[in-house]
Amino acid sequence: MDTVGFVPIVNAIKTGLVNYLNFRTRARRADFWWWFLFIIAGELILSAISSGIAGLFTLVTVVPHVMFGIRRLHDTNRRGWWLLLPIVNLVFWAQQGTDGENRFGPPPPPTTL
Repeated sequence: MDTVGFVPIVNAIKTGLVNYLNFRTRARRADFWWWFLFIIAGELILSAISSGIAGLFTLVTVVPHVMFGIRRLHDTNRRGWWLLLPIVNLVFWAQQGTDGENRFGPPPPPTTL
């Protein structure tokens, strides 16, 4: 079985979990949306199994998800406080990140397994 198709989502999950307390840098758009897909799929699958397990999953992933969202906003050269406006930050998350360095640092390095 070819695992190349799983590489982006594995990288995104690894990035989200390793940098769960990091809110000072930037996150690439693709990594963020793979992470977002992981969160949604995890919630749906686990809630079908047990609401208790889904609640535990939510508890474990809420801080990494917030921090990933903040880093994604930083990539678009916006402060993390925009996270408090749900519809607006969704639009910002979908935008391309700034080229080169911005006030939040250099662009995120390419991710590999």
